[in-house]
Amino acid sequence: MPARFSERLVLPWWWWPPGLLIAGLLAAELHMGYPGVRSWLPYVLLLPLAVVLLVWLGRVRVTVEGGALCAGDARLPLAQIGQVDVVRGEAKREALGPQLDPEAFVLHRPWVGPAVRIEVLDPDDPVPYWVVSTRRPEQLIAALR
Repeated sequence: MPARFSERLVLPWWWWPPGLLIAGLLAAELHMGYPGVRSWLPYVLLLPLAVVLLVWLGRVRVTVEGGALCAGDARLPLAQIGQVDVVRGEAKREALGPQLDPEAFVLHRPWVGPAVRIEVLDPDDPVPYWVVSTRRPEQLIAALR
């Protein structure tokens, strides 16, 4: 069965220039006027490392497929999902701060605005609920139903 919902939580484009600039400045600090191999080696190593890090930060997927919600490496069967709420702005800050249960599963990405709070109905599961970042919360909720 094809995925009814699929989203990759990629970094926004405007994170890339500062990330590469920081890597370039660090490479320049390591270079510091050395001749020969030591002059270009920091750039060859640090700039690709910055690209890999930026891609790695945006690798997480949230999908609804095969009767389960998949958030990163975690899976939750759709039959075990209870109430689902969208949390935005101040409500998101509260849900991830003072109201957060230490046993909750959290897949939060600060560059993604809204999140979805998903109640877990399984009495044998120690996780009371999930909080998952998503750019399309209404579509995720529709796919969970």
